[in-house]
Amino acid sequence: MGGFFGAVSHRDVVLDVFFGTDYHSHLGTRNAGLAVWSEEKGWVREIHSISNTPFRTRFEDDLRDMIGNIGIGCISDSDPQPLLVRSHLGLYAITTVGQINNAEELVEKYFSDHGHQFMAMGSGKVNTTELVAALINEGESFQDGIRHAQDVIDGSMSILLMTSDGSLIAGRDRHGRLPILVGRDIEGCCVSFESFAYQKLGYHTAYELGPAEVLKVTADGWEILSPAGDEMKICAFLWTYYGYPNSNYEGVNVEVMRNRNGEIMARDEIENGTMPEVDLIAGVPDSGVPHSIGYSNYSHKPLARPFVKYTPTWPRSFMPQEQQMRDQVAKMKMIPVPELIEGKKLLFVDDSIVRGTQLQSTVEFLYESGAAEVHMRSACPPIMYACKYLNFSRNNSDMDLLARRMINSIEGEEGEKHLDEYSDPKTERGQCLLKTICEKLGFDSLGYQSLDGLLEAIGIDRDKVCTYCWNGKE
Repeated sequence: MGGFFGAVSHRDVVLDVFFGTDYHSHLGTRNAGLAVWSEEKGWVREIHSISNTPFRTRFEDDLRDMIGNIGIGCISDSDPQPLLVRSHLGLYAITTVGQINNAEELVEKYFSDHGHQFMAMGSGKVNTTELVAALINEGESFQDGIRHAQDVIDGSMSILLMTSDGSLIAGRDRHGRLPILVGRDIEGCCVSFESFAYQKLGYHTAYELGPAEVLKVTADGWEILSPAGDEMKICAFLWTYYGYPNSNYEGVNVEVMRNRNGEIMARDEIENGTMPEVDLIAGVPDSGVPHSIGYSNYSHKPLARPFVKYTPTWPRSFMPQEQQMRDQVAKMKMIPVPELIEGKKLLFVDDSIVRGTQLQSTVEFLYESGAAEVHMRSACPPIMYACKYLNFSRNNSDMDLLARRMINSIEGEEGEKHLDEYSDPKTERGQCLLKTICEKLGFDSLGYQSLDGLLEAIGIDRDKVCTYCWNGKE
């Protein structure tokens, strides 16, 4: 994943860009960058790894060398950026968020016109943002180039440009899988993924881009360079997992949706007679907590925190990059409250179950701490397909996913023909999947939110929500 923030104003915006970008740190853990422009210093750009150091700490010393009334910043889980590009369109800075599934094909096509080249990274691959810039440069204008890039990219790509003429150009991905909003104050405008990021800086929401829309933003306002398309497939995981609680997408607040989602899970379990007798309801920190609040409120079962995360040294569970170290850090962070565990029957709600490795460690330490029973609920359906648009879970293969591995262990390749049945707990195969995962991870019971329940909790037109990772439908 990742996120970006930009600002343009009649005043210096360096601190706005710094703090606005920092407020996207929950979206990525690999790289980050800032770029600003001023008549006095020209272009100033800094890129750092944030794998082991938070954005704010990593970039704080760079601010003394930055001034400017226009700037952009990014948090990136892909390649280093933003990049400075010089082309027939002028000199500009660019940052992107998304995934290109046909990158090699596009690179080879670009090479077919002799004389073109890319800077190669250590792996030999081309920087994704550099490839996007090359596609944009094939257009006669920024808007034509962005639309061209959106048309030829298989995947998803949101784009933010900063030009030296004092404007930002933002392009939302073709199907609007991620949001882009414009904020405004009395002296200028900003562009952001997260609405709360600019609200804390004194801006108010002024505009939200539609799918494939391209916008030019200046200190005095904005103009539409290319209108929005009709088809939107915004990512449901914005609400269930990686969106920040304060954020609003398509008019729906993240925290409100998560509470409602938990209520719907409890409602359906009561109606189906599958809710176990437990002593306490708890959320797997942090994003599982609001789902558990809704579950507790509706079921009238007490809410508690049987374990807490120790975050002063490792604030995010998906740091560092190495899986073995990440698993060990996750284990070290879970600090039990023995008085709320020993002899208790516990029901936990997590935002999702992806690979299941960290969850298995959590269950083991709960039993080691004296839990009588551990029941698990997932706030979304079983994940059956690795995301090919945003790669939110970093899975390179469907077989990295817990549900798919378990299905394969049950009936091998034959199971691939019956994924819909495995996703439905009312079917024999669905029950078999739940039983197999319970045996694998040590749960006393397991339940998943249904796709209908999840879409009900989001509350917008379900045809506008991307559900690919659950049902494989684009």
